[in-house]
Amino acid sequence: MLKHRNRLIAAAGAVVTAGAIATAGVMTAAAASHPARVSGTENFQMMTTSATSSSDALIASGVFTVPGVDHENRQNNTSILVFANGTVSLKHSPGKGTQSVNPKTCLLTVNFHGTYTLTGGTGAYAGITGSGTYKLSILAIAARSGGKCSSTAPPAAWQQVIRATGPVNL
Repeated sequence: MLKHRNRLIAAAGAVVTAGAIATAGVMTAAAASHPARVSGTENFQMMTTSATSSSDALIASGVFTVPGVDHENRQNNTSILVFANGTVSLKHSPGKGTQSVNPKTCLLTVNFHGTYTLTGGTGAYAGITGSGTYKLSILAIAARSGGKCSSTAPPAAWQQVIRATGPVNL
């Protein structure tokens, strides 16, 4: 009888251990499918050397660090930031600031600032929220027409940098 009892206790222990392992496996799988949200500051830097392109090279760093492309829609002040593992959508203010053109050298200087709000995301960025501020800087040399600076012809040179930063929840 004692042998039988020890076998039953061993069998019950094995059942309890198997149940614990199965429960741990289910809990681990559930945690993996619903990762914890992350919060922090995200920085975006976009730059281009083309005055006519609606796409800019992009580097995001902070909560996530990845290269990408900013596709700007100037008509409605929105952008889609495209990364290898998803996208982030944002809406930004038109910006305020200063701009000037030197009539002798045709050097154009623009310094604007404004705000943005993240409006959604896909893939790894699904559920992203956040907002912040941006600074836009343009240094360009306007084309000449008839010996004067042209505001209609594409510039002879263009450098545009946009730096945006703010808190995100992902």
